[in-house]
Amino acid sequence: MPLNDSLSMNLSNATTTTTVEFDGPLSEDQVIIGGKEARDAARARVVVHLDRVRALAKIETRARVESRNTFPTGAGIASSASGFAALTVAATHAAGLELTERELTMLARQASGSACRSIPAGFIEWITSIDPNDSYAVSIAPPEHWDLHDVIAIVATEEKKVGSTEGHAAAASSRFLSARLNALPIRLHHVRRAILTKDLALLGPAIEEEAIELHLVAMTSRPPIFYWSPGMVRVIQAMQQWRKDGLAVYFTLDAGPNVHLICEGKDAAQVAELARQVPDVQQVIDNAPGPGTTIVGG
Repeated sequence: MPLNDSLSMNLSNATTTTTVEFDGPLSEDQVIIGGKEARDAARARVVVHLDRVRALAKIETRARVESRNTFPTGAGIASSASGFAALTVAATHAAGLELTERELTMLARQASGSACRSIPAGFIEWITSIDPNDSYAVSIAPPEHWDLHDVIAIVATEEKKVGSTEGHAAAASSRFLSARLNALPIRLHHVRRAILTKDLALLGPAIEEEAIELHLVAMTSRPPIFYWSPGMVRVIQAMQQWRKDGLAVYFTLDAGPNVHLICEGKDAAQVAELARQVPDVQQVIDNAPGPGTTIVGG
């Protein structure tokens, strides 16, 4: 359950493809992620979520799961959100369940909170509540509403040492968390309005402020968590110069070292090319607003 409402944008070129097959002869679930057999905690999270689906479908059949991302896993590009949204839709479909979009978002939320935001299309709001049955995600605008781009400058592809789940748990120990939570409702209003009115000048400063606060909380938790890296700082400093030179681009960050450069579609190619010239950048992924989680076969 989230501490606050939040807004996000699905990404067109950062995707997860997951297949799920419930197979009677299997004695245990088989989980393949990125071409490798998942073990320990990674496998356990998938199995627990399959158990949720089995309980809803009133079946006990074990499943074969294969999942692959088009972007680095566990590096601060919302791989758990994408992965568990895909698993939720694929597994419920394979189990013969017919759930509404709202029900799918609530089910996905139980595996990875932000996975609920990867179910609907385009620009998404995740609504919090004291009642789990009223915390769900809904699209506030379709992908075609605004040609807003997220140009991801990847400076690290390895899995981060401290996962988002652990980071969320540690956040409560930061004395800055309460200040962040107090500031979020007004900022959320500004971001929602910026999306609905397609106002990048309103959106940009709000998301930069929010990103810095997120990492401030991480760095002041006990023990402190440092997702920042020299490469991240160099990308942000380069972007600040591009903006001084007249390019409308802003940054945001997830719980990881990679930088999300936010601009409009007309500037995306230039932003991507400039990002590639920053020495620390290993890869660039240019994303427009993406569709929600969909069945692509079977």
